Amino acid sequence: MIRFKTTSPEQTEEFGYELAKSLIGGDVIALTGDLGAGKTCLTRGIARGLGSTSHVSSPTFTIVNEYEGGRLMLFHFDTYRLSGPDDFLMSGLDEYFYRDGVCVIEWSDIIEELLPQDTIRMTITGDGNIRTFECECGEKHSSYILEAAKKSCAENEVESISEPAADINNTDKKAKIDT
Repeated sequence: MIRFKTTSPEQTEEFGYELAKSLIGGDVIALTGDLGAGKTCLTRGIARGLGSTSHVSSPTFTIVNEYEGGRLMLFHFDTYRLSGPDDFLMSGLDEYFYRDGVCVIEWSDIIEELLPQDTIRMTITGDGNIRTFECECGEKHSSYILEAAKKSCAENEVESISEPAADINNTDKKAKIDT
């Protein structure tokens, strides 16, 4: 797990911008967090980092917004109004996972069992200026997240926490990001 904080909406958006530079078609980012935690703010940064100039807003009533104009399409979901995974499947929304674009899913816990295995999972807590990110992902994506955090949150501490099964000593690795 990777844990770090952003200290402003602009920094949250900047993290998304930096992360997007490393994303490839087929990547899925699953977001959980309370209202106002910064899910749409992060997505706005991802859209900008992919090169889209579209206005990004939460797709609460449309379920999915598509943003073009960048190096990859961005498919921005808000599954809050779905009753569960069956609604997602019955609407054919799972087909977006196999398109050449990046999927960002707000309220992803509603469809957790449908998410691809290599999904980047982010839990965002806090509101206002200070937000804590806890990211779980495979090795491929962890370097992208660490690099994006270094570039956008340089004055903040970024933790890469080894999982017990992966680290027999169960030691935490903390790194103060050098600027």
